[in-house]
Amino acid sequence: MRGFIEKLERLLELGGVKKDVVLLVLGGAGVACSLAGLRPLPFDMAWIAIVLCGVPILLEAFIGLVTAFDIKADVLVSLALIASVAIGEDFAAGEVAFIMQLGALLEDLTVARARAGIEKLVRLTPRTARRLTGSGEETVPAQQVRVGDRLRVLPGETVPVDGVILSGQTSIDQAVMTGESLPVDKGPGDPVSSGTVNQFGSFDMEATRVGEDSSIQRMIRLVQSADAGKAKIVGLADRWATWVVVIALSAAVVTWLVTHEIIRSVTILVVFCPCALVLATPTAIMAAIGNATRHGFLVREGDALERLAGVSQVTFDKTGTLTYGRLAVTAVLPLPGWTEEGLFRLAAGAESRSEHPLGRAVTAGYRERCGQPVPQAEEFQMLPGRGVLARVEGYRVLAGNRELLEQEGVAIPGELGEWAEPLLSRGNTLVYLAADGRAAGLMALADTVRPGAGQTVRELEKTGVTPVLLTGDHEAAARTIAGQLGLGAYQANCLPEDKLAWIGRSQAAGRQVCMVGDGINDAPALKKAYVGIAMGDVGSDIAVDAADIVLVGDELRELPHLLRLARRMMRTIRYNLAFSMLLNFVAIVLAITGILNPVVGALVHNAGSVFVILNSALLLRWRRAE
Repeated sequence: MRGFIEKLERLLELGGVKKDVVLLVLGGAGVACSLAGLRPLPFDMAWIAIVLCGVPILLEAFIGLVTAFDIKADVLVSLALIASVAIGEDFAAGEVAFIMQLGALLEDLTVARARAGIEKLVRLTPRTARRLTGSGEETVPAQQVRVGDRLRVLPGETVPVDGVILSGQTSIDQAVMTGESLPVDKGPGDPVSSGTVNQFGSFDMEATRVGEDSSIQRMIRLVQSADAGKAKIVGLADRWATWVVVIALSAAVVTWLVTHEIIRSVTILVVFCPCALVLATPTAIMAAIGNATRHGFLVREGDALERLAGVSQVTFDKTGTLTYGRLAVTAVLPLPGWTEEGLFRLAAGAESRSEHPLGRAVTAGYRERCGQPVPQAEEFQMLPGRGVLARVEGYRVLAGNRELLEQEGVAIPGELGEWAEPLLSRGNTLVYLAADGRAAGLMALADTVRPGAGQTVRELEKTGVTPVLLTGDHEAAARTIAGQLGLGAYQANCLPEDKLAWIGRSQAAGRQVCMVGDGINDAPALKKAYVGIAMGDVGSDIAVDAADIVLVGDELRELPHLLRLARRMMRTIRYNLAFSMLLNFVAIVLAITGILNPVVGALVHNAGSVFVILNSALLLRWRRAE
């Protein structure tokens, strides 16, 4: 028999079936055969369930009691198993063991913890650096860089350590640290962080923080510490197990002392066995997960929905979460002598060969708004940290920041300054334009808000939670987005440690936080938060790995439904528990009076399990009527 079971296990496991499933299938077959009265073997088939499903329960209960005096639900189950076998009620013992393992399997199926995020963060750590010496430059492992070393970083390379630029102009992609949608222009005296990417210009820098003190290493430690500090919810069955064990044992002992009928005492242990209590949480969670999946959510943590039901604040990252993280042209302001379309055409032509996100946004906006081909640029020149210079349709065009025009000796009319101030205060990025040495106008670009983001914020407020914006963008951009979406609370200029600290303070004050983000810089906050939700389509792999729930389609409008679903799930769990405990107490009274025997008692108390499963199944299609 053992050889047959081992072969069957190996066969099913090769097909992707876990050993727990194998044991459950064999145990269930044993219970079914016993119930049908089939005895092809010289022993009761219920013993298959007792051995395969019951022995692991006995071992776990024994180890918990001996090593930590930890009384869980499996202690009472073990007592019921032993008592049933002792008086020859094999079916009752096998049926109880099978139901308990079914509950355990459902719990295991809801748990899917991934730890790949930290490993991916480690892989982001730069491996080498270009160190400048008296005889030239040498490539060395990044771990060998020391404070004060002079380094050179070429376009496309990752900054190896934290430092300060000594010479050169460039644009740095800081999304890994701040989540900003635009590269940041840098020049001599500006700080740069390890893990960020140099986009366009080469520069020399002096190392100021190296090794474990560098920014990327600090982020790795933040993710690890945030994960370690997140407490896990204890299952309701285990939370109440001590009291259930005491009540059951007391009732069984008193009944035996009064009636001197051991079968009544065993029946009490069987009907008090917490099958429905164990099934109450995992069945509801499984059904709620199925519902969440239909609405675009991938639940990666078994207890994530249970925790989500208790949140009082929902914090959002801005770029890529509430916004698309893509710039769009919001205004084209020509000076006299130029039309809006003509200025737009000139800017699109100048930027046509640019790889900068601003340049791509300008050309894409021209195609979309004007519906015409973008004119080709000649004599194109990229000026890192400043803009571009090109010849378009006979004009020598400058497109970039204000410093570029001033550097090229172009006078800036007062009108441009008047137009620029309100645009900058609303978080726009500006591109100044000049043609043949004279200012021609300016363009404003800004990140675009996701459709329905404002409605999502309002719906969340209706559920009683407080939405908050946490962003690495500057004050003006944060204030503008918060105003557009009706967010009353926001924090700007947030580095990963700032988001982590804000969430820590909120949770220390008793306000459980749900964090919604998408970038690598959000990973520590997603881990620290009571519940972390990552944007699956645009989010980084590291953010997804750090989160408890992934929003696969990036449809924010479904977020209020998920919150309501989590709360509905908790109510369903409470209803399940109330009914099953009431049924158990009624069964105990019947067992004390001798009306129930162990077999009938097992079937009666499992009526509670059936109710739990059916009631939980209603969550699969639940949605609050609008």
